[in-house]
Amino acid sequence: MSKTKLVINNNGSIKIDGDFEIVDSNGNSYGLEGRKALGLCRCGLSSNKPFCDGAHRNNFEHTSEAFDLPPMKTS
Repeated sequence: MSKTKLVINNNGSIKIDGDFEIVDSNGNSYGLEGRKALGLCRCGLSSNKPFCDGAHRNNFEHTSEAFDLPPMKTS
């Protein structure tokens, strides 16, 4: 099985690519109809949340740049 890859797009969606399942807060699966790639909304403007419908165009700005998180807390 290949790894699932998430790409944080500049000024746009989170692209998810690979073998994945998306479930709601109750554990119910969304019917993805065999899709192996799609965009998830991160601007909050989509009328098709949690999926991106392109509503962010000209209304959402964020340049994605990778960084390291601090070490996990252990206690």
